Formats: sequence, C-alpha cells, structure tokens
Amino acid sequence: MKKKQINYLEDMLRNQLRELLSHGEVTIIGIRSQESAMSDPLDRAAYDEDQSRLFRIRDRESRLIGKIQTALEAIEEGSYGICESCGEEISFQRLQARPVTTKCISCKMQEEEMEKAVRIR
Repeated sequence: MKKKQINYLEDMLRNQLRELLSHGEVTIIGIRSQESAMSDPLDRAAYDEDQSRLFRIRDRESRLIGKIQTALEAIEEGSYGICESCGEEISFQRLQARPVTTKCISCKMQEEEMEKAVRIR
C-alpha cells in the first residue's frame, strides 16, 4: 500500500477516534446534569431506559475505540493492512470501508461461512 493511502487511513482513524471520545464526554456531562432533576417515577423510568440504551451504544463505541487504537499501533509498527489470517495485503478499498479490519475480504468471507455452518448445526 502506498504511503499516501496509509496517511489517508490514519487521518480517518484519528478523526473517528476523536469523535468517539467526545461522545463519551458528552454522555458523562449529560448524566451528571440530569440525575438530580428527576422526581416523577415515570420520568425517572423513561430516563433510565434512555440511559440504558445510551450505555449500550457507548459500550459498542468503546470496543470500536480499542480497535482503532490497535489499527493506529499497527500503522506505527508497519503491519497495518496485512491480513492476520493469510498474510496478504488487505485492499485499500476494504480498508476505506472498514479501516479497523484485520482480515482481507476472502478470509473474512471464509470466516463468516464457517460461523454460518456452525450456527446451522
């Protein structure tokens, strides 16, 4: 992969990381400002349900943050864009679509077929 392509993907990853981290800060600030204002039980229940949904979203984002950090480390080490299964280069188009991927499309499709076969049994 060309240096220009790697730089593009690194910028993309860093921007996504910044955005995800700012979401977490907004969530914490929002929780602190809302909790003490709840007196009605129905309002509290609705608020708790919303917070539960928000925490699930933030949990997924937290896992994505870990994957982004791993991808950025791989860029620094020079191993970014190499399939962890077959050792071949992952296409730039695939990395543009999913910059945290660690598998080429062929290996990912194989993995999904195996998972599908296991679920059918």
